[in-house]
Amino acid sequence: MTKIRITKQFSFETGHALYGYDGKCKNVHGHSYKLSVTVSGTPILDASHVKFGMVIDFGDLKKIVKEEIVDQFDHATVFNQNTPHVELANELKNRGHHVILVDYQPTSENMVTDFAARIKNRLPHDVELHSLKLQETESSFAEWYASDNT
Repeated sequence: MTKIRITKQFSFETGHALYGYDGKCKNVHGHSYKLSVTVSGTPILDASHVKFGMVIDFGDLKKIVKEEIVDQFDHATVFNQNTPHVELANELKNRGHHVILVDYQPTSENMVTDFAARIKNRLPHDVELHSLKLQETESSFAEWYASDNT
């Protein structure tokens, strides 16, 4: 059986701050993130199946990533819950802003790891998450590969 990889791309806007960092990113700022999600599997061979020839319907993959990542992180500000930024986060929440508190430093590296876990939990049993690429700027990105994390 032939294994195939398919990729769907997403974009969203998210703000964050890196507490304790020694550069500009210690300040609250935002990025236009681009997320590429690649899954692998064997296309459905049953000609009577509505998804015949597909590894996963692009629409089904879109629904998973939209619910788990895009809808939650788009136009949100992400802070590490274990830093003094919690005071700022609470103030923003009280003023009606969308704030996400995570248990990690919200770097691209940690965000892509979080995203991988969220997506893997929602994929059908016969579809595997192959890789993610989270692009923070035009020239900077973090990648997660299943083969590196077994």
